[in-house]
Amino acid sequence: MTSAISAAGVGRRYRDHQALTDVTFEIGTPCITGLLGRNGAGKTTLLRILAGQEFATSGRVHVFGAGPLENGPVLRRMILVREDQTYPDLRVRHAITAASLLYPNWDADLAGTLLDAYELPPNRPVKKLSRGMRTALGIIIGLAARAELTLFDEPYAGLDAVARTFFYDQLLADYTAHPRCIVLSTHLIDEAAELLDRVLVLDRGRLVLDAPADDLRGAAMIVTGPADGVERFVAGRTTLNRRTLGAHTTVVMAGRLDERDRELAGHLRLRLEGVTLQQLAVHAAENHDQAGLTTGRAS
Repeated sequence: MTSAISAAGVGRRYRDHQALTDVTFEIGTPCITGLLGRNGAGKTTLLRILAGQEFATSGRVHVFGAGPLENGPVLRRMILVREDQTYPDLRVRHAITAASLLYPNWDADLAGTLLDAYELPPNRPVKKLSRGMRTALGIIIGLAARAELTLFDEPYAGLDAVARTFFYDQLLADYTAHPRCIVLSTHLIDEAAELLDRVLVLDRGRLVLDAPADDLRGAAMIVTGPADGVERFVAGRTTLNRRTLGAHTTVVMAGRLDERDRELAGHLRLRLEGVTLQQLAVHAAENHDQAGLTTGRAS
């Protein structure tokens, strides 16, 4: 797997706000990477830096081995689709035509198929589209461009659950047929979880989790039951969260379980429940200084 993105010590400071601090990671291609985190975590800022639309105030970013800022050959190999995407005063068909001229891997058949699927009127001015239709236009351009690096920043604003599921299905199908590097920024983590090969979690501008998605599935467990039994079960293990109500305790515990662990849990009358990727992202943000959760680099 070759490197598509390399970031080392990236920081971005505005006049009164530190948006990113010492962000370091590397993403190979092909890969679908989830960039996760709450609103304000720094996801959009990082994507804009990767796309050459903003500069880092410290550190280094390379895309396909070179800095993206004002680098035409690199920029032609990538696309950034944002939630708040703006367009010139064009009709839908003109926006599609303009995009087809910008991206060398453009697939006109796919663009046509998606225009029909999302029921976008080709002759309608983009400024008169509903929010959901503008979102769909961004998705169509992002997928049909087939850029070697495709960055989606919360790309489904205004779409209902059915339309979002259609987007995920189309993304996975086109990635399977044409592997490339895709970075998907999202706060709807569990919806997109099955798409992801890699997970990056940002919190307050810091990278707090960097791991293959498969390594995170089953990497933590919710243990619930009588307080004394829970404490015996989690003794010596890394715990990420703890809540006690009366005689019962619930603990989020990092680490995988084997058959003996499950037998002990049954003996102690404990209930075990897997932690979702969404829950893991939250716990990573709250407990990034604790060992046992991350399997990659966390800053």
